Amino acid sequence: MTTELRVLERAEWDEWYGMLELAFGGVAEAPEERRLWHELTEYDRSMGVWDGEQCVGTAGAFSFRLSVPGGTLVPAAGVTMVGVAPTHRRRGILTSMMRRQLDDVRAGGESLAVLTASEPTIYGRFGYGVATYTTRATIDTHRVRLSVPEGTDDVTLRQADLTKSAEACEALYARRVAARPGMLARQPGWEKVPLLDPASERGGASPRLCVLAERDGEVVGYARYAIKGDWSFAGADGSVLVKDLEALDPAAEAALWRFLCSIDLTSTVLVQSRPVDDAWQHLVSDVRRCEPKLRDALHLRLVEVGTALEARTYQTPVDVVLEVSDAFCPWNEGRWRLTGDTKGAVCVRTEDPADLALSVRELGAAYLGGNSLVSLAAAGRVRELRGGALVEASVAFGSPVAPWLPHGF
Repeated sequence: MTTELRVLERAEWDEWYGMLELAFGGVAEAPEERRLWHELTEYDRSMGVWDGEQCVGTAGAFSFRLSVPGGTLVPAAGVTMVGVAPTHRRRGILTSMMRRQLDDVRAGGESLAVLTASEPTIYGRFGYGVATYTTRATIDTHRVRLSVPEGTDDVTLRQADLTKSAEACEALYARRVAARPGMLARQPGWEKVPLLDPASERGGASPRLCVLAERDGEVVGYARYAIKGDWSFAGADGSVLVKDLEALDPAAEAALWRFLCSIDLTSTVLVQSRPVDDAWQHLVSDVRRCEPKLRDALHLRLVEVGTALEARTYQTPVDVVLEVSDAFCPWNEGRWRLTGDTKGAVCVRTEDPADLALSVRELGAAYLGGNSLVSLAAAGRVRELRGGALVEASVAFGSPVAPWLPHGF
């Protein structure tokens, strides 16, 4: 095979992105979606594999800041646009791109790499663990009622223009990022992602709508949604598709959910991507009628184990020696002593006996607090070498709120 792996040049973008579309089934994206990803592409972080004149592999990364337990926003490489031509699979192209990419991430000083996987089975072998999950649900508003907290009636709701309200929504979103691990601090240009609404992808639903929640003239929440009308012999049977919802307090959040569940001519609310501990589950009268479903979301890899573990805080005091295996990034192999608490942490190499043994993949799964080390140990993924160390570390690694990725990339 005479392929060449090189950094993407601007003049090559159309062919490069066209190959990516081919790898994902050959259906061209809507022009406005293509334009946005063209605008957001970081050329110095994008690469292509070329077989002569033909592009046969793509991969890129975005420069993100990711919220971690303790509220710090940690630089992270957002791995994206990964694809291999159908004619060139099983030839090591993906592995070569992952190798080059992680080397570059390390050289650039980022301790984390994150991605969303089209096929979750692919990225474990490169050290990525599933760090966050998302909930989908269908709330039957004919059978389910909401019980809202005190103060909900003090919140006023106002229908707003999607574009004109974007600045206020973005400011509120920015206030929410540090409160939940896994959220992305949106860089300039990324505020357009939640507004992307190609007509070809609506599936018969309305254009995206926005409602603002206000108190004393201040925006305290927002919801972006669409309406998909439907009629049966018995009458209206439409659906509300919840795209995006953020609020600063329980009353504002409840006011938004109550609104979404009471829109005329609809009988269901489709919750498309929400945290696993989202408040709506405690507002509804019958969660069984909502049919919640769980799905993996953010996959995370520790590129520099010591730096990454020092970047977050820990729920309880912890002093543990981790024996880490990492065949793909061998600089992480060996023993690391992690000491930390709610104020900070130190993680350094040590020759002391190990308390726990695990791979970098399990560290990625537990890093944001979305998976407990105890549950990973129950699956044989973590080994306890000192009695009591597993529970001690598992509690410390936890998070009081579930980590969540608000949107893809």
